Amino acid sequence: MANKRFSSGTGPSQRQLRVGELIRRTLSDVLNRAEIHDPGLNRMSITVGEVSCSPDLKVATVYVMPLMGSVKVEEAIEALARNKAELRHRVASELTLKYAPDLRFRPDETFDRLDETRRLFSDPKVRQDIASPEGDDEDDGDA
Repeated sequence: MANKRFSSGTGPSQRQLRVGELIRRTLSDVLNRAEIHDPGLNRMSITVGEVSCSPDLKVATVYVMPLMGSVKVEEAIEALARNKAELRHRVASELTLKYAPDLRFRPDETFDRLDETRRLFSDPKVRQDIASPEGDDEDDGDA
């Protein structure tokens, strides 16, 4: 019998979601308390929006965004990447995982997608499709 190592589902497993959320909270706490020995990183106010883990939990992609445009996203990602080893050590010490995941930092584009979704919903053609008249499918009850 073949042993399936990874689920064939399209989305992440419950374990991936749970570990991703634990990593997100840990990184948020570490960045909030300014525990990293880098004054440049400690001056930045960075939001950790989401963490997605690979199926084997060895790679964690961290989606970050500086708050209120205080610094450019590229600068924040560069500072986080520069301190990746220390951040990885903090995550490993907080969580009981077999392997400390490799952290990869990416810009969080959730807000950009949200703006695009709002723009689509405000389009008159889309509003027309959404606002269907009530009672089209109902019988008059004259039977």
